[in-house]
Amino acid sequence: MANKVIIVADSTVDLNKDYIEQNDIRIIPLHVSFKGDDKDYLDGVNLDAESVYKKVEETGNTPTTGAANVNQYIDFFKPLIDEGYDLIVTGIGSTLSSSHQNAVLASQEFPEGRIEVVDSQNLSTGTGLLVCKMVDFRNEGDDVHEIARKVRELVPLISAKFCIDRLDYLHKGGRCSGMTKLLAHFLNLHPIAKVIDGKLTVYKTPRGKYRKAVDAQIQEFVDDLPNMDLARVFVTDSGHMDGESDYIIEELSKHIDRKLIIHTTAGCVISSHCGPKTVGILYILKEKKN
Repeated sequence: MANKVIIVADSTVDLNKDYIEQNDIRIIPLHVSFKGDDKDYLDGVNLDAESVYKKVEETGNTPTTGAANVNQYIDFFKPLIDEGYDLIVTGIGSTLSSSHQNAVLASQEFPEGRIEVVDSQNLSTGTGLLVCKMVDFRNEGDDVHEIARKVRELVPLISAKFCIDRLDYLHKGGRCSGMTKLLAHFLNLHPIAKVIDGKLTVYKTPRGKYRKAVDAQIQEFVDDLPNMDLARVFVTDSGHMDGESDYIIEELSKHIDRKLIIHTTAGCVISSHCGPKTVGILYILKEKKN
């Protein structure tokens, strides 16, 4: 008889706390630190996104973020393995953080076959969608290896994209040049970033009001509808949205049942990199787009 399965995810999955608790998902937090502050903050434990924005406003510096290290993963896994559970583990993608590799290394300290680590190749509720599928497959009675096999097949089918209001967080974090930031400001560009091959890439730069970028996301959602897994759709934002998330949900509800749309808020790590007023529409495709 197969062991019971526990799902472990890092704190970047940005799922609602009620869902996490109801489905016995264990969350290992990533780290956030600020220049001149010796405190090690844990994403979602002793720091939230609003506190990040406040500190950035006060200091002018964006925080740095860090993965859970190998020993932290080992310490997290051990009591669960000792209790007889098999573990399926995921988090922010391997091209975006060392979190995945650290989890893999930690898993090798335990008996073979007890821990499956899945590379989401994604972030935020792009990874969260995979966690939800893990819950679905576990509820159907699949063992840890079958869950891992099915979820790995879904990884390339995740559609994750985000409208970004301002580039100063990306600039301060070294993720865009000063010239790009300046041009975006003067030309009134609101980039849309999409996860492509495991990397967050700007693939559209609508010019004009922020709503224009939001509408471009909505239109792509509508175009994808015939090829979409409608089990659930996420609208995930980083706060300070000025009604844009509500607008997106209202527009999506014209095409799918409102009950299928899940609104979540990004945690500290994601918000530290993208800044306030970032919003994404995330879902799973039935077949990969060309």
